[in-house]
Amino acid sequence: MIIKSKAPLRLGLAGGGTDVSPYSDMFGGAILNATISSYAYATIEPLENGKIEFVTGSVPEAFVQDSALELPINNRVYELQCGVYNHIVKHYVHKPLSFRMTTWIDAPQGSGLGTSSTLVVAILGAFVEWLKLPLGKYDIAHTAFEIERIEMKMAGGKQDQYAATFGGVNYLEFLANDKVIVNPLNIKENILNELESNLVLYFTETNRDSASIISHQVENVKNNNHEAVDAMHRLKEQAQMMKECLLRGDVDKIGEVLNLGWLNKKKMATQITNSMLDSIYEHAISNGASGGKISGAGGGGFMFFYCPGTTRLRVTQALSQFGGRTKSFTFTQQGLTTWTT
Repeated sequence: MIIKSKAPLRLGLAGGGTDVSPYSDMFGGAILNATISSYAYATIEPLENGKIEFVTGSVPEAFVQDSALELPINNRVYELQCGVYNHIVKHYVHKPLSFRMTTWIDAPQGSGLGTSSTLVVAILGAFVEWLKLPLGKYDIAHTAFEIERIEMKMAGGKQDQYAATFGGVNYLEFLANDKVIVNPLNIKENILNELESNLVLYFTETNRDSASIISHQVENVKNNNHEAVDAMHRLKEQAQMMKECLLRGDVDKIGEVLNLGWLNKKKMATQITNSMLDSIYEHAISNGASGGKISGAGGGGFMFFYCPGTTRLRVTQALSQFGGRTKSFTFTQQGLTTWTT
């Protein structure tokens, strides 16, 4: 028996950063995101040898130890696996488990597509499938958030866990006490096709430490940094604007809305952009893109640009001089999926 799961990565189209406490607790946040055809995967093979094994595609060394009620979270490669296991044992099965877990992701971790949180969702989904745990979509998304942000104290927001679990295009509202409302958007197929056709997803071949960027953002809110807080207000408005563009089919305005978000996102924390990222952005604009943004917290990883009309090829060719690479994708409507073979 092999238990399998996959969860999709996401593009945060608008409102990024407003899902992070304390801003979301104080003012309420809003994000519009869409899942794409790149995934985090997890498989579980039950064992009878009293061992726990973790294997990942990113490093050759496996994690192997005797089964236990709690695993040490001191291995950066396998800390998410250990964190989810500890939660499952403590809150549901109350006994050691023996299994081999294999995980991999279609994009580099730290690249801005929500890889870490999506992997947590995939791992959690595999345990839910294996152990037949009574958890619905909201339960899984909130549990993934709780494991990562509260139990493991990893800095970050709430959007990725919900995007990965629910899938599709969603307008997410973030309220006090970690309450999240998922509003699925029924976007016409031709509008999604146009958006997909006109977006260029570009990997800068750099990774970043999102925790330090988010920590700076959090401090700006706690210290009532007016420029940073006002920028977050504008980003929340941007999410509403993006929702209206997609529902009304006003695709020509999407680049303008993205650009508005980029201008305000840079004000949230000093590490969000740098001279290289600014040069890439300006070069894309000068070659026909009407707007774009950094994906995720910022500082590196993926960027994406809206290229209206027939400008996509010109923008793609212009970006090639920076040494990165474009990544093809399609939008996906399916969120977390689990099955047993």
